[in-house]
Amino acid sequence: MSGFVFNEKPLRIERGEGPYLYDDGGREFLDFGASYAVTPVGHCHPRVVEAAQDQLEDLLYVQASYPVDARDDLYDRLAALAPGDVGNVWLCNSGTEANEAALKFARSATGRSKVVATTRGFHGRTMGALAATWKDKYREPFEPLAGGFEFVDYGDPEAIREAVDGDTAAVLLEPMQGEGGINPAPEGYLEAVREACDGHGAAMIVDEIQTGVGRTGDLWAVEGHGVTPDVLTTAKGIASGLPMGATLCRDWIAEDAGPHGSTFSGGPVVCAAATATLEVLVEEDLPARAAEVGDYLRTELAAAVGGDVREIRGRGLMVGIEVKRGANRLLPTLAMEHGVLALPAGRSVLRLLPPLIVEREHCDAVVEALAEVIS
Repeated sequence: MSGFVFNEKPLRIERGEGPYLYDDGGREFLDFGASYAVTPVGHCHPRVVEAAQDQLEDLLYVQASYPVDARDDLYDRLAALAPGDVGNVWLCNSGTEANEAALKFARSATGRSKVVATTRGFHGRTMGALAATWKDKYREPFEPLAGGFEFVDYGDPEAIREAVDGDTAAVLLEPMQGEGGINPAPEGYLEAVREACDGHGAAMIVDEIQTGVGRTGDLWAVEGHGVTPDVLTTAKGIASGLPMGATLCRDWIAEDAGPHGSTFSGGPVVCAAATATLEVLVEEDLPARAAEVGDYLRTELAAAVGGDVREIRGRGLMVGIEVKRGANRLLPTLAMEHGVLALPAGRSVLRLLPPLIVEREHCDAVVEALAEVIS
């Protein structure tokens, strides 16, 4: 036995360019899954490739206690782009590591242990982040998990007010749930979370692993709600597919974050790729493009398949289509007969997370394919 964790798909991918992937037979696939949102500026963007190659020639790696320009550049870029005053940066290798760090930092800064998380939330697969992940499918094989976690209904302000108290270190939640089914936070909900945390001195941790770096139409989804968290976590698209995560913190969290570390925190090559990715996102105003093209995509989907599905929801280029039968059954036909790659989000939701560079004509092709497959 060799690889055994992933159920491999019947496609051997050889290269990618822009919004497309190509298999070993040269067939072109329009990538509307982006491997769970990790290619916001498209596959193999020339500036990202050049930045990584240039850094490879100078320095592959040195641990993070030695300052290097590539890492410092990313620190500065993330601090400048952070929402509000969430400008202290910890770099790691993945979203789950970013959330693990966020939980540790919040517990250290508050001296408390209780963490409030939400139903349908997904925060990672390591033991702490998994304890904050709601679905039994992910949790049960690995129990017992870390203790001190309590779940409340996502989107219910009163449930948050009742759960957060003087023992609460943090509330951890997504501004729009991804794995849980593409569920946007209701209007006023994040404001209620902010108020509850402020009232008891707890940290508000916003998981922007999937929603961040422009996907929902703002650089950070939380900006669309007018709320500044105490901690923001990001990963996936931040380095165009190279392994990178980041935990951004307010001063009061960073000042008493406790002992933490990672051998590969802020590798120079990955930092160079991340800085280039963020530069492209900002210079080409890809969040605004995601908002405009995402509105177009949802409008066209509603016209083409709205009567055949339960709901179409999302923001920007993070779109969920809740179908009447299992979403997974649609994906092979969509890929093999129409050359479109997409993702599930639970059993009943088909998830679209394309690169933010997609055009209306790409959306038209996907809508046409989905209309045929869903009907």
